Amino acid sequence: MATDSESNLSTAKTIISAVGSAAATAMLVKTIANEYLPDDLTSYISGGIRYLFTRFSSQMIMVVDEFDGLVSNDIYDAAVIYLGSKGSTSNNCRLKVSRPEKEKSISVAVDRNEQIDDEFDGVKIKWVSVCEKVESRNFHNPRNLNSTFRSEIRWFELNFHKKYKKKIIESYLPYVLKEAEAMKNLKKSVKIYTVDPGEMYGNMSHAWIPVNLDHPSNFETLAMDSDLKKTIVMDLKRFVSRREYYRKVGKAWKRGYLLYGPPGTGKSSLIAAMANHLNFDIYDLELTAIDSNSDLRRLLLATANRSILVVEDIDCAVQFHERAGEAPSSSSSSPSDSEESNDKKNEITLSGFLNFVDGLWSSCGDERIIIFTTNHKEKLDPALLRPGRMDMHIHMSYCTPCGFKTLVHNYLDVDDHKSFEEIEELIRSVEVTPAEVAEQLLKCDEDDVDMALSGVISFLHERRKEKEEANIEKEENEEANIKKETILSKELLVNKLETVEENMLNNEDTKTT
Repeated sequence: MATDSESNLSTAKTIISAVGSAAATAMLVKTIANEYLPDDLTSYISGGIRYLFTRFSSQMIMVVDEFDGLVSNDIYDAAVIYLGSKGSTSNNCRLKVSRPEKEKSISVAVDRNEQIDDEFDGVKIKWVSVCEKVESRNFHNPRNLNSTFRSEIRWFELNFHKKYKKKIIESYLPYVLKEAEAMKNLKKSVKIYTVDPGEMYGNMSHAWIPVNLDHPSNFETLAMDSDLKKTIVMDLKRFVSRREYYRKVGKAWKRGYLLYGPPGTGKSSLIAAMANHLNFDIYDLELTAIDSNSDLRRLLLATANRSILVVEDIDCAVQFHERAGEAPSSSSSSPSDSEESNDKKNEITLSGFLNFVDGLWSSCGDERIIIFTTNHKEKLDPALLRPGRMDMHIHMSYCTPCGFKTLVHNYLDVDDHKSFEEIEELIRSVEVTPAEVAEQLLKCDEDDVDMALSGVISFLHERRKEKEEANIEKEENEEANIKKETILSKELLVNKLETVEENMLNNEDTKTT
């Protein structure tokens, strides 16, 4: 037994000595190569050695760099999100956690030089997050203001059996991109973007200034007809689920809505509810801040997919000029005519605007919603209203009994009351907006239901009285106008008769003479 132990120990010493000698020799060779051989030759030899190891290895490594030149690598960004979800369930991985201000949830990411194991359709995949410090360089990446590109480079390495290369490229990586996009949309906070005129002539992506949309509106609390709400929700659901259908029929994946009705009927609240329901960002387009069709084109191209473009009060937001630029009627050209011609070149025309709503430029983006609002639908050019531009016209009417019940539930947490029948009858007989009813409900404490509803009843009676008085005044004015027209008609008739009689007398005098 002792002899066997001594023999094993001697063998182990021999192996360790051999390994040590080999390591020392390798270090010596590396030092000599670095000192005396050109860098190109050293790199060539290292590459050859790496190739030999790779050639006879069953494993393959794919590298996913953080940047592709100056442009962010979508696969790297998707891997950060995807692996964060995998790492949150791992017990032996170091993670980075953060929560940006006003965001919905905590962000989880794999820390530097950590490994995550994944499995896809029976294939085992190993991800390694690699970070390498580099010498600081005087370099600025305009595509990523928060980039750490100055002091380090980052990439992921995918390690898997080389026989699954095709499956990884054609199935696994698209799966990672899709999952990451879904996670990103689920976690993100809805934002509303507005135009900064000072940035209009630089990078257009900087012209849109984002602010978190904290509007709490949703379809459950929206005070409008329940059937109309269901119709809108179903229409939105159908739209977002029809990516392949739109591609099949050859249409741009977009949807247009026209919201029309008097002020205070909830048009802005409906837009916020749609954004919260779909988790889409809002781009609030102020047309009066834009000088020309070219600026409008560049601005709209800078908007993102899965977004809602809103043009409020389209009837008075901008004075659209002729669809096709017509030549001046005068053949002579004065200085004022020349200035007017130059001004027309810098105007937003109706044809230019429609080109972004339903022309070739409308296809530069996917899953987008365009919403126009107006208080006066009859003032809009019919070209704006046809299907394909505004696909669904939604009338935001005055408060209905259904809308009133929603408001009472929201403000007072009450679903039934003895006053409901009287209030609903009054609402049918007068025109009041949901905003006006909501203001009455806010005047009392939410616990004092009777007082709040009494205030609503008093307000509705007063509004009905005003309506009756207005109707009486209108009838009186109409009667006065009718009497005035009758008197004028009689005077005209008398004047005509006198003129005819005078002409007859003159004719008789002429004949006599």
